[in-house]
Amino acid sequence: MDIAIKDGKIVEKVDEKKAEVVDASRMIVMPGGVDIHCHIAGAEVNSGRILRPEDHFKDVEAKTALTRSGVGYSIPSTFTTGYRYSRMGYTTVMNPSMPPLEARHTHEELDDTPMVDKATYPLLGDWWFVLEHLRDGLLEECAAHVAWMMSATKGYAIKIVNPGGLEAWGFGRNVKNLDDPVRYFNITPREILRGLCRVNKLLNMPHTIHVHTNNLGQPGNYLTTLETMKCVEDLAEEGHPAIHITHCQFSAFKGSDWGTMSSGAEEIAKYVNHHSHVTLDMGQVIFTDTTTMTADGPFQYGLYQLSGNKWVNHDVETETSAGIVPFRYKRKSAVHATQWSIALELALLIKDPWKIYMTTDHPNGGPFTAYPHIIAWLMSGVARKKTMSKISKRARRKSLLPSIARELGFYEIAIVTRAGQAKALGLKQKGHLGVGADADVAVYDINPELVDPSKKYKTARRAFKRAAYTIKGGEIVVKDGQIVRPVFGKTFWVDVKTSLPIEVNDDIKRKFREYWTVEYENYPIPDRFLHVPAPIPVKAEV
Repeated sequence: MDIAIKDGKIVEKVDEKKAEVVDASRMIVMPGGVDIHCHIAGAEVNSGRILRPEDHFKDVEAKTALTRSGVGYSIPSTFTTGYRYSRMGYTTVMNPSMPPLEARHTHEELDDTPMVDKATYPLLGDWWFVLEHLRDGLLEECAAHVAWMMSATKGYAIKIVNPGGLEAWGFGRNVKNLDDPVRYFNITPREILRGLCRVNKLLNMPHTIHVHTNNLGQPGNYLTTLETMKCVEDLAEEGHPAIHITHCQFSAFKGSDWGTMSSGAEEIAKYVNHHSHVTLDMGQVIFTDTTTMTADGPFQYGLYQLSGNKWVNHDVETETSAGIVPFRYKRKSAVHATQWSIALELALLIKDPWKIYMTTDHPNGGPFTAYPHIIAWLMSGVARKKTMSKISKRARRKSLLPSIARELGFYEIAIVTRAGQAKALGLKQKGHLGVGADADVAVYDINPELVDPSKKYKTARRAFKRAAYTIKGGEIVVKDGQIVRPVFGKTFWVDVKTSLPIEVNDDIKRKFREYWTVEYENYPIPDRFLHVPAPIPVKAEV
């Protein structure tokens, strides 16, 4: 079929005599790629760049007549990040971890990242105002403050990391399960999750709560993940997700220790297959050197103790924590190879591709540039078998992959890499090629009528690595894998309108003076701070 584009949108028709024509015959045409979870900007990303000069030396992006130079393999610099996404046909990326106090720095880097539209999620699960309001049963007041936070930080979704554990980490502690009270606040992770899920519904946010579970990266944590999904089951509305479990691979471990660690993917997939209130993303591990970074400070301290690698840790005042540790995933490590298997098991065992999306939790599982390799594994049992032959024998014996015959087709790949992610984010103008959609289009030089990706997975991998065309906002920005027109995308944020005004009273200003390193007046980010702001107006139920 023909796709008509005008003024940055897909339209019913155009004057064909005046239109520029792109011949995409014998190729695959998809909406621009959407990444629901990738750490590309902010203080933790920049700290990772500082921590790892060796990551820059081995991967240099040369300057061209149109593009700027850059560096970085697992943590590329801002311009390099935008170029590499665009070359693969991606047009929208979401930064999933922003300490509200460091929002200005995050948006400066996002503004500096070309070629893609973007948004960022403020970390709110351990924010003192949230903990106090939920503890005291002040749900509407909490909703009003979260609405203010979205406006103040120009945020897009409620991000929750190790709920309760980050606040405990400020005192060198952690939480063990969903009912372990957070010291000094007398509130549990279960109450935080359920409270913010209710707040999310009151505010009519486009995306669900975005959750990094408790006990991430610990053997036996699949039980915590199941309990996390179950704890908001009664809050879901029919047919509408209530929670997104991010990088689920890291939260799908069975076993009592690393010696007995195995996959819990089958149990998680079984639950997701029978419930409609959950979406997930994979968090696929790539066998490579990378940089792990997360707001889960206690987890990163544990990883530092396990690996003995360099380590940076940060407690962000009254809001959240963070940690960074370089890491290498090895094929011959039974644990690492099991992690590689788990993410693919989840993607293949969950029957509905609209419920699970392709990510690496960049750069935690590996750099986003490995996406074509993941697509090959998802589409080809032969590709999986070839990698399986090189991994730890112990992991091979435990893996469920040899028993899974399923291979995703091109339509399913389109869902897990763009349509499903856009739908989960509530970005109605993304992820499809219908009339009214943003004119973000990816064209891949592979003929689905002639090429069987199950057998010729290398051909598919090459095609998804270098888009024949990437069209951003109606303009051709990539041709044959090369940037031909540098552009800057929009920054989305949720502008929530509530009937409950947030009273900026003396008590709030006093708390800023006492607990923050900035005054209240310096905290909010004005619209003019963003180069291309794209507020999404939402009317709340409070």
